[in-house]
Amino acid sequence: MLKKILIAIVVIIAALLIVVAVQPSEFRVERTAVIAAPAGAVFEQVNNLRKWDAWSPWAKLDPSAKVTFDGPDAGAGAAMGWSGSEKIGEGKMTIVESRPNEDIKIKVDIIKPHRGSIDSEFGFKPDGDKTDVSWVMSGHQNFVQKAFCLIMNGKKMMGDDLEGARPAQIRGRAGQELAATGAGTRAAW
Repeated sequence: MLKKILIAIVVIIAALLIVVAVQPSEFRVERTAVIAAPAGAVFEQVNNLRKWDAWSPWAKLDPSAKVTFDGPDAGAGAAMGWSGSEKIGEGKMTIVESRPNEDIKIKVDIIKPHRGSIDSEFGFKPDGDKTDVSWVMSGHQNFVQKAFCLIMNGKKMMGDDLEGARPAQIRGRAGQELAATGAGTRAAW
């Protein structure tokens, strides 16, 4: 009887290892929103890393995190480092490409809790007095990361994080900066 139980356990473990191994090594999570503000105003909220605190889903998880900035305030070369609680860990993100009112590409290097890199890209497409915004996070997963994502539904967790950056918060910041012009803003993911 004990031998049958041990064989069953080995078969289950082998099956789980195979299921994890055949999971895709690359991941991609995307969210989109329409924000009723000009592309330039929305772009500025993302392109200037010093403005992320107002709308980033991670800033609210640990308001006492240590945040540092390197390079220019905005655009290619601008970088932001963070070190905080286990909720946000430690890492650095750097804008690697910035095309005004079109797209921003960011390299995110995570040090803690688990070392890794993520590519993040924002796209801005003007549509009259509104802007279609897309936020994509993608990267490579090793075996352990694939197992974690399978067990914890990592893509859903990351999507939930992206949704935590409420367009209303970006819209609000863009609206504050547009108040002098009288332009309105509204949005929903």
